[in-house]
Amino acid sequence: MRDRLIESRLTPNTISLTGFALNVLAAVLVWQRYFVLAGLAFIVGSVCDTLDGRYSRMSGKGTAFGAFLDSTLDRLEEGIVLIAVGAYFADRGDNLAVAACVAAVLFSLMVSYTRARAEALGVECKVGLATRPVRVVILSVGLVFARGAGIGDFELLEAAVYVLAALTFFTTVQRIWHVRGALRAAAAA
Repeated sequence: MRDRLIESRLTPNTISLTGFALNVLAAVLVWQRYFVLAGLAFIVGSVCDTLDGRYSRMSGKGTAFGAFLDSTLDRLEEGIVLIAVGAYFADRGDNLAVAACVAAVLFSLMVSYTRARAEALGVECKVGLATRPVRVVILSVGLVFARGAGIGDFELLEAAVYVLAALTFFTTVQRIWHVRGALRAAAAA
């Protein structure tokens, strides 16, 4: 099965674009208040984000542009879904949750940026709590267990957004501190 997949016409970019399309669908479903379906689309789209890099390495079909596209789409996907969640909270008049969505988007981008910038300086920077898989799990749980989602009488979406905002902020600070220490150690050596 694996060899057939590798020999197929499937490309890592196709997997990346499928993940992007599913996350756009998740955002539309949030807008329409179909939270469980949005959560499922977000989960499957995020799984595609995990698989595209592995498939690229396994199949040898990866390209420099494909790696760039994958990273870029990963940032867009999370942001698009969080923007839809923020619009949902704005519609409810929950300004604090809207602000938390904005913070979650900003600091999610900063988590990725600090790693990329650190690596450009020659410092490995994978430290921190709010890695992409952790953020996906938190947002997925929030979507699947949003009020009115039909699964129990939970309201975890707002809590998930607050947790995302806090953890991404904390991870950004962790990474800044880590890079500072690594660069100081390198300068002293």
